[in-house]
Amino acid sequence: MRLASILTAIVVAAGLYAFVIERDAVLAIARSRLNMEPVAASNTDFGQNSATEVAAAGRGPSGESESESTGAVRVVAIRSNARPVESGVIVRGQTEALRFVDIRSQASGLVVSKPLRKGAFVSEGQVVCVLDPGSKFADLKEARARFEEAAVNEMTASKLAEEGFATQNRRNSAKATLESAEAAVERAQVAIDRLDMTAPFDGLLESDAAETGSLLQPGSLCARVVQLDPIKIVGHLSDTEVDRIQAGNEASARFTSGRTTSGKVTYISRSGDPETRTFRLEIEVANTDLSIRDGSAVEVFIASASELAHLVPQSAMTLNDAGQIGLRTVEGGKASFNPIKIVRDTPEGAWVKGLPEKADVIVVGHEYVVEGSPVLVSYRDPAS
Repeated sequence: MRLASILTAIVVAAGLYAFVIERDAVLAIARSRLNMEPVAASNTDFGQNSATEVAAAGRGPSGESESESTGAVRVVAIRSNARPVESGVIVRGQTEALRFVDIRSQASGLVVSKPLRKGAFVSEGQVVCVLDPGSKFADLKEARARFEEAAVNEMTASKLAEEGFATQNRRNSAKATLESAEAAVERAQVAIDRLDMTAPFDGLLESDAAETGSLLQPGSLCARVVQLDPIKIVGHLSDTEVDRIQAGNEASARFTSGRTTSGKVTYISRSGDPETRTFRLEIEVANTDLSIRDGSAVEVFIASASELAHLVPQSAMTLNDAGQIGLRTVEGGKASFNPIKIVRDTPEGAWVKGLPEKADVIVVGHEYVVEGSPVLVSYRDPAS
């Protein structure tokens, strides 16, 4: 048993030495083997790749593999052309009412109206609460009577002053009395107008209106009204994202329930939050049926200016020795590494930028080549 353990340890140590210390030599042997035998391809997002597809590349009429004489690695590539693709920013936020207001009393009195219940729809100008007028109508009647009396006195004083039978001071005094009476009428009318508390805009009641018989003082709450059509979606943008978005950009939103809607960016804050270093973003969307509620979680995709990108299978991506993500391409019969940036991920593949406008992207065999390795290329349709 001890002999078997020792032999196993020797074999493992030799294997580790070969793959760690003598890695280049092992890779060279592996490449030479690949040049003599068909390479088994794997499934990618762009279709099925078989070993026959790779093995067929580089075989002449005699059936002899050209790579055996050239030392090139057989790979499969696609000819890709850059196309315009919409990029954007994904923001997570929540819905907010476009506006809300607390309807408060400006006078003292008992509520005499029947209360509206929360959830009821109210139109602009609709009466929500009514206070008992008490003696306010009598005060208005008295003020009007005094105004009429003062008007007659002022007219008489003016005529007498013009004919020289009264002094100018008496005329001025009568005029001041008239203006005071007029002001009293206006105050009495304003006090009556304040008995009716109305909705300032179309919306929904978020609280019950004041109950009948309850006493309201100046500043007491009658009801709260919120406007939900249109409704706002509020999120926050980071420093790296805020310059990519402008007011007026189209935005599409998806709720946790799966429902989707769309709107436009209406506001981007010019000052960042001192704690999170983010900038407030507001998007306005239609809500004619009032089905979108205030405070719902939502994910928003905001489209920015389109840019050129390549659609490639995710399986073609690889890493270089520095840990950069990129794609292997064919340039002058040799493999080259191009660092990329993913613009958008889709079920059909990934849109990436960082490649030339036209590029031959290696989709099979990219893991078996390094920078400058000679390759023998077989092309296929990108959509296959």
